[in-house]
Amino acid sequence: MALTHFDEEGHARMVDVSQKPRTQRVARAAGKVLMNEDTLALVRAGTTRKGDVLGVAQVAGIMAAKRCWELVPLCHPVALTGVEVRCTPEDDGVAVEAWCRCLGETGVEMEALTAASVACLTIYDMCKSHQRDMVVRDVRLLEKDGGKSGHFVAPPREDRHGVAKGAAPGVAGSVVATCVSQRKGERKRPVGELRLVVGLGIEGDAHAGAWHRQVSLLADESVDRMREGGAVLAAGDFAENILTRGIAVRELPVGTTLAVGEALLVVTQIGKTCHNDCEIRRLVGMCVMPTDGVFCVVARGGVVRAGDAIRVLDEGPEAPRR
Repeated sequence: MALTHFDEEGHARMVDVSQKPRTQRVARAAGKVLMNEDTLALVRAGTTRKGDVLGVAQVAGIMAAKRCWELVPLCHPVALTGVEVRCTPEDDGVAVEAWCRCLGETGVEMEALTAASVACLTIYDMCKSHQRDMVVRDVRLLEKDGGKSGHFVAPPREDRHGVAKGAAPGVAGSVVATCVSQRKGERKRPVGELRLVVGLGIEGDAHAGAWHRQVSLLADESVDRMREGGAVLAAGDFAENILTRGIAVRELPVGTTLAVGEALLVVTQIGKTCHNDCEIRRLVGMCVMPTDGVFCVVARGGVVRAGDAIRVLDEGPEAPRR
């Protein structure tokens, strides 16, 4: 495959994207700053000489994403519609994750990588008076969706002991799409975000209420099995609220706590019995929700968007599938 940033004579160029369609794009990147325990303790306490390390690094990453085109010579100016940076202290340092979104002809993986890189550099800068030998490592793209190249998810990595690791520290998967419907038994439509409320579920969704199936999850990998047979399927077609990627949600025990975006969910049921003939079964001939769907209640409210990370915080006791 030819490198697009070179012309036929081998000269550098900015690729002409004027004929490309505008699509929703999202990218997620990560990095990490390794540091000593005493430096990390200062970061956690917010008592470094320069102040709130994590807060400043978060803002620096957001600002850097917006200036990516000025830093990387052949990048296009991208009208970002959302940027989020999270800096999380861990046992050996601070892990950084960055999400960028846009509606455009190109982007947004470089913006996400720039955000993660500059956030890591900011952490180093704010802590260097305490420790000069900190290490910035593992700056990488975790996931990108939208555009001609389709959906990319970074394969599992191995740590120095040869143990397989996920795409990012503590991250089991990510949100591909968020969907709602006005009536039960119909396909859901993708929306920009979900607002989850304790005791209710998802605002504006037909399945909201004080019961045990407030939020439904389905792995995109399950949908892929049906796509292989030629079915054209989109997010929400199986009436799932949250379409996931990179995590085998149907294998999670009942009682598992998941951090999804700002919210916390607790798994209450795996699979279900369909008593009525739903729209997707009539259209496609079968439905994977009865076998692979996962249902949860909201333990902590918040906003969930495409690109948000999904973390397994606590696995509940094994329970029979329904």
